[in-house]
Amino acid sequence: MSGTDHAHQDDWTGPQPVFVLVEPQMGENIGAAARAMWNFGLEHMRLVHPRDGWPNPKATAMASGASRVLDRLGVFDTTAEAVGDLNYVFATTARARDLTKPVVTPERAMEQARAMTRDGKRVGILFGPERAGLENVDIAQANAIISVPVNPGFASLNLAQCVLLTAYEWRRQTGDDVPEVVAMAKTQFATQLEMDKLYEHFLERLDTAGFFFPEAKAEGMKTTLRNMLSRMPMTQSDTQIFHGMLRQFARWKERGD
Repeated sequence: MSGTDHAHQDDWTGPQPVFVLVEPQMGENIGAAARAMWNFGLEHMRLVHPRDGWPNPKATAMASGASRVLDRLGVFDTTAEAVGDLNYVFATTARARDLTKPVVTPERAMEQARAMTRDGKRVGILFGPERAGLENVDIAQANAIISVPVNPGFASLNLAQCVLLTAYEWRRQTGDDVPEVVAMAKTQFATQLEMDKLYEHFLERLDTAGFFFPEAKAEGMKTTLRNMLSRMPMTQSDTQIFHGMLRQFARWKERGD
């Protein structure tokens, strides 16, 4: 994690999602995204490994009037670190993917995000690099995909446009009625960091059991496993049960029962 990270200083006044820009390539686009966010009252931005480093004077110049978004942003080395404290993550993509996930419109996604943030959940939206968008390894860490219904013959949206569209849909969700809630039964949704720890525990046990075979397919199998776990709206209690099950399997094997 970069020393310029301020993300954990977020006071989360006025519950709102975090916009995570993954490997943005130009400072101007970061600044334009900040302006688009602040147009609709959003101020929580995180960057993952920006190509030209941070801080970036071109981003500051382009942000004109939205400097507060840049002043409080966090800079991270990896996507996993950037979403580690979030409970639910959307990934924006314009292309078909080979991953099984819920696919929602920006309107529906921000409706869900509004309900979750009102219930105290931390929500993030991933935006990919300008040239090629998000990679599958990043999308696999998200819980759902936001797909914009654009012209299939010209589906490309630049970074600031995608941020603006999503921020606008967030702002439109101003009604007092929460469209969907989940009864949590004295627990909370698991954070992405807790899900990562569960994933690592699964990897450890499955690797010991020789599950990842043949070796040529191992990495793809691991990505599929992480994607499968991210589709499950797990609570902290759920992850604890899975950890207990995995530990018990290991004890049973050691006893030779």
